[in-house]
Amino acid sequence: MARKTKEDAIATRNGLIDAAEKVFLEKGVSRASLSDIAQAAGATRGAIYWHFKDKVDLFNAMMERACLPLEQGASAFESSTCPDPVQRLRAVMALVLQMVSSDERTRRVFEIALYRVEYVTELAGVRERHIAASDAFTRQLARDFEVAAQKQGIALPMTPMEAAMGLHALFDGLMQNWILNDGGFDLPRVGRVSTDAYLSGLGLALPAESIELRTLR
Repeated sequence: MARKTKEDAIATRNGLIDAAEKVFLEKGVSRASLSDIAQAAGATRGAIYWHFKDKVDLFNAMMERACLPLEQGASAFESSTCPDPVQRLRAVMALVLQMVSSDERTRRVFEIALYRVEYVTELAGVRERHIAASDAFTRQLARDFEVAAQKQGIALPMTPMEAAMGLHALFDGLMQNWILNDGGFDLPRVGRVSTDAYLSGLGLALPAESIELRTLR
C-alpha cells in the first residue's frame, strides 16, 4: 500500500508538471495562475501546494525534468569517442536538431524557456543555466574547430572561438525560427546543409560519408 501511495504521488506530481507545461506555453509564465494549472491537470490548488511551494517551484521542476538542446549537445560532445572532429561537429548538430524537432516535450519546454518567461527575481537561476550550457557548448565547438584545423593542416579565417560562436549563432537561429514558424520547415535537413555550408566556408574538408548519429559513440 505504501508503495502504491508513493507511485500515485509521483504520478500526480508529473501530471501537474505536464499541465504546467501546457499552460505556460499557452499563457506565458507570468500570466499563468496555479488555478489555471490545477484546472488543466484536473486537480486542486491544494494538490499543487502539496507538491510545490509556489509557481516558481513548479516552473523550476518543469525545467529540471527537461534536458535543454544545448545541454544535450554538450553531453553528446563529452561522451563522444568519434576520432574525427569535423564529423563529430556535424553529428552533434544533427543530433540536437533531430531531438528538438521530434521530441514534443523538449520543443515545448524550449519554447517556454525562450519566449514565455521573463528571467527576473526568482527565475534568474534558469537564465544562469542557459548561460552555463551555452558557454560549455561553445567551448566544445571551439576545441573541435582547433583540432580539425590542425588535423587538416589549414588556417581558419578566424579564431576557433569566433568560428564556434558563429556556428552556435547559426544553430540557435535555426531552432528559434523553426519554433516561431510552428515547425514550418525540415529542421534536421536545413540544419545539416547549413552546418556543412558553414564548415566548408571555413575551409574544412567534409568526410565523404553521410552523418550518422552513432558516430558520436
